[in-house]
Amino acid sequence: MRTLLLSIFIAVIIFPSQEITAQRKKKNTKTTSKEVSLDAFKFRNVGPAFLSGRISDIVTHPDNENVWYVAVGSGGVWKTENAGTTWNPIFDDQS
Repeated sequence: MRTLLLSIFIAVIIFPSQEITAQRKKKNTKTTSKEVSLDAFKFRNVGPAFLSGRISDIVTHPDNENVWYVAVGSGGVWKTENAGTTWNPIFDDQS
């Protein structure tokens, strides 16, 4: 039993040293990444042009979950009958 423990102890001491050297990172002498200049990009607004992009309220039909009514911040109300795939304005002709 004592020789078994001694051999396990020696194996634990010897074998991990080989694994450690195998896992060391090699120094990369070659530079493969190119630096990219961000000077070619310009800031631009990607949001809505006016404040009409806000959603004020969303209501779904009680019997048909595919019918939605959406009120937007600019005062318009939109309706969809296919769960948001296409939209139609309801009060587009109102003042």
